[in-house]
Amino acid sequence: MKICYSVGFKSDGKITALHIDLFINAGMTKDVSPTIPHNFIEALKKYNWGAFSYEGKVCKTNTTTKSAMRGPGEVQGSYVSEAIIEHVASALSTDANLVRHRNLHTVESLSLFHNECSEDGMGYTLPSICGQLTASENYQHRLEIVQSFNKNNRWKKRGLSFVPIVHKVLSRPTPGKVSILNDGSIVVEVGGIELGQGLWTKVKQMAAFGLGQLWTDGSQELSDRIRVIQADTLSNVQGGWTTGSTTSESSCEAVRLACNILVDRLKSVKEQFQEKQSSLSWDELISKVIGYFLSYQL
Repeated sequence: MKICYSVGFKSDGKITALHIDLFINAGMTKDVSPTIPHNFIEALKKYNWGAFSYEGKVCKTNTTTKSAMRGPGEVQGSYVSEAIIEHVASALSTDANLVRHRNLHTVESLSLFHNECSEDGMGYTLPSICGQLTASENYQHRLEIVQSFNKNNRWKKRGLSFVPIVHKVLSRPTPGKVSILNDGSIVVEVGGIELGQGLWTKVKQMAAFGLGQLWTDGSQELSDRIRVIQADTLSNVQGGWTTGSTTSESSCEAVRLACNILVDRLKSVKEQFQEKQSSLSWDELISKVIGYFLSYQL
């Protein structure tokens, strides 16, 4: 990317205007580059820039195309916004954190920059979080260490920084399938893929929790029996995209609903056999369920 900007601000660090010219090296093919300007600007709008305008251009060049991976455009947008904040702070010879605080959104400006946002004063917590962080004893102690080091070292310097983020999320429907095999093992398939965000771990935990509801005392630990496998378009149709930081949660909800159905089906069989024996393990339950339905089918 090549970014050129013009920024206007007051002597107290309050930014009143910003214009951005954005040029994106898309390489020889489009890939997902046309989506980058939108993602870049959405991340940039975490601050209240006052009068804000931009022009973004996706440039075809004679280089190889770079595909997107995890937050395309958003990291760059956040980086540029912090560079502008620190540029303003440098011009005013003031602390960058003061400039950050002065330009965080209010509820009113947040709805102006993100017109689909419906947060109220209780829901928009970023200013209070930033205030608590910078006022905390741990942060102040580290700041004193940095300042002392910089005072005693002419050529080598240290710094301490925090980066606020406003990230827009959109949840989408995601399929999920939970299968209980004859040996008591559990196989889970979901519409998302595991690319480092812990989706399979969360899904496995949800399946263990959902099926574990058959035992109110929590005596059955099922996580070791659960295996998450990669689904395909035949085993789980309409899987959708793994994107937007909500696929893990949507997949967990799909698994939770599937487990609820299985629990309802297993509960009556469990209660029936528990009348004859006080305790019933997961293996014993599945074994009896298989025998029960085999005899029913015969």
